[in-house]
Amino acid sequence: MADSVTLALEPALPAAAQWHAEGVAITPLGPSARWSLRLPEAAAERLQRVAGFRIAMEINRSTCENDKLATRLGPDEWLLCAPQNAAAELERLLTAALNGAPHALVDVGHRYAALAIEGRHAPTLLAAGCPLDLHPGTFGAGAATRTLLGKAEIILWRLHDAPAYRVECGHSFAPYVYAFLREAAREFA
Repeated sequence: MADSVTLALEPALPAAAQWHAEGVAITPLGPSARWSLRLPEAAAERLQRVAGFRIAMEINRSTCENDKLATRLGPDEWLLCAPQNAAAELERLLTAALNGAPHALVDVGHRYAALAIEGRHAPTLLAAGCPLDLHPGTFGAGAATRTLLGKAEIILWRLHDAPAYRVECGHSFAPYVYAFLREAAREFA
């Protein structure tokens, strides 16, 4: 029997769970390094960037630069994501960059799982369980926020103009979120 640490490190969804139909694709994303950053607004404005992450932005906005994602979820809260293979070096750089600033930096890499939802029907698929207005004029490129998908809390990102979204959810909710999306996507199969 696997111990709890081994189970926590296993992917929530295998890469083979990728699903696509005409105009929509659901792709489980591999492990990512993730940090929750709490920082006073004045410090964020002063720092502008931390270890290559741009943090000076409006609430519910995101940036993607050099495989590093950052979103500002609240007045003093950010979620930072990067490739897993860069985690140790980035954590060292984040800690050094924040030295002297009042902050909390917590590794939350194993708390979340992520899915990519792409294609022209992606907004319709997400609308099956998400109460947000996903019209590009309302939730356009660079938007990110906490919301719900069905009964699961998610963080929804729209990274660019094409209908492509990143869904971050609790690791234990990933099978539910994936199954919800697959069920909602039956109309496109």
